Amino acid sequence: MFVGHYGPSFALRRTGGVPLWVLFLAVQFVDVLWSILVMAGVEKVRLTEGFTASSPLDLYYMPYTHSLTASISWALIVGWLGSFIWGRRGGVVIGICVLSHWIIDLPVHVADLPLWGNEYKVGFGLWNRPVIAFVLEAGVLLGGVAIYARHARAKLPIWIFAIVMLGIQYSNTILPPPESPTRFALMALTSYFGLAAAAWFVEKKWGNPTQTLVQ
Repeated sequence: MFVGHYGPSFALRRTGGVPLWVLFLAVQFVDVLWSILVMAGVEKVRLTEGFTASSPLDLYYMPYTHSLTASISWALIVGWLGSFIWGRRGGVVIGICVLSHWIIDLPVHVADLPLWGNEYKVGFGLWNRPVIAFVLEAGVLLGGVAIYARHARAKLPIWIFAIVMLGIQYSNTILPPPESPTRFALMALTSYFGLAAAAWFVEKKWGNPTQTLVQ
């Protein structure tokens, strides 16, 4: 998934008082780290045309970011660090967002998500069912947006932001793939920080960053 990962960011925004842009980075934390490790040559990916119906990515070696044990470890570490800034509840929310990445990846990935190390890989393979994968992605994103928008100062811009995100997702399926894994990783990394910056702007302009649930 891509934009579907942001559903939990929207849904959990008011629970711990953590800014939306931080949660945008939290749900993509393992992919941010993956991009850096791919560019460093530590984790590996091949771009194979037709590898799945939705994506050319053959993610054959990513034990430090996308194994279940690594994802749980990163969730605990990043959540703990976040608790120093946003308190215990905020840290828990950040940790949940980090771990949600692996859970939301599971339905769409082919069997390339290790349980630990680079072993016992799982994935339900919905990337080979592009329409179903896109509907699922949209459902997760828009479900989170619906929760967030209920308390926004202006609801329409929030929904427009979500539609733009879905447009970006769709464009990824029709544009030609990047020339190399390193270039893809750099493009992905840029998109994660770009969307986080956009989330900061949208929340500041139309969201409700000060209203949170009673802690």
